[in-house]
Amino acid sequence: MKPRDFDLPDADVAWCPGCGNLSILRSLKATLAELEIQPENLVFVSGIGQAGKLPHYIKGNVFNGLHGRSLSPATAIKAANPELTVIDVSGDGCMYGEGGNHFMHTIRRNPDITNLVHNNMVYGLTKGQASPTSQRDFNTPLQVDGVFLEPFNPLAVAIALDASFVARAFSGDRKQSIEIFKAAIKHKGYALVDIFQPCVSFNKVNTRDWFREHTYYLEDDHDSHDRNLAFQRATETGEYPLGIFYQNSDKNTFEENLTVYQDEKTPLYQRKLDKDKLRALVESKR
Repeated sequence: MKPRDFDLPDADVAWCPGCGNLSILRSLKATLAELEIQPENLVFVSGIGQAGKLPHYIKGNVFNGLHGRSLSPATAIKAANPELTVIDVSGDGCMYGEGGNHFMHTIRRNPDITNLVHNNMVYGLTKGQASPTSQRDFNTPLQVDGVFLEPFNPLAVAIALDASFVARAFSGDRKQSIEIFKAAIKHKGYALVDIFQPCVSFNKVNTRDWFREHTYYLEDDHDSHDRNLAFQRATETGEYPLGIFYQNSDKNTFEENLTVYQDEKTPLYQRKLDKDKLRALVESKR
């Protein structure tokens, strides 16, 4: 397959020229092509925000839901048909702000989905307010004296909750991003990829050059199965590590824990409804 197999020729891309989302879109198309995932077997789920527009610009099935609530339908879609590849696409505001509660409890459930979070440390869609990941002293039209809150650390939170795959990428590094995306999608269980990306319109601090100067890649011998070490690396500031921080392949997925799949592996959408059995069950509960 080729990345162009995922092109939507008539898509009206609303992102600004130079936006990091464009790089993420290109890297994701290349990833899906290398993995030879057919568009008909692919479902993108998104909420609201600039990142949430990505599924509108790539070939595949799409469920666009409420702000901060995308992980719940993503979990349900995978449970209804475990044969699908489900990718949740969101931004730092949508996922870590409005969706923070869903973020934490989806990690606990461990559905077999990939969660790509575009992290530009600002609310881009609503014109530049501070987001949960904005750094201290970041000035915005609303935070005129600068942000004084501690930035939310999604990687540390995910590792603390024993998420089964935790990684960080940088949109400007296409080759490395593709490898991280591939590993996340192939992983069995919930996979978080927090993606640093510049917002060229509303964040003049955390620019492409800033990310290059303040990031580096984890060493080749980093033990991604050492949870304590992964947590320690996730809390580094000043210079931020990139790569795969943590993996735990020993956890059952949400779908594997569901009783409906204990004795039968047929996806729910393919099963015939036994109306008599359902009616009897309802009557027994009256």
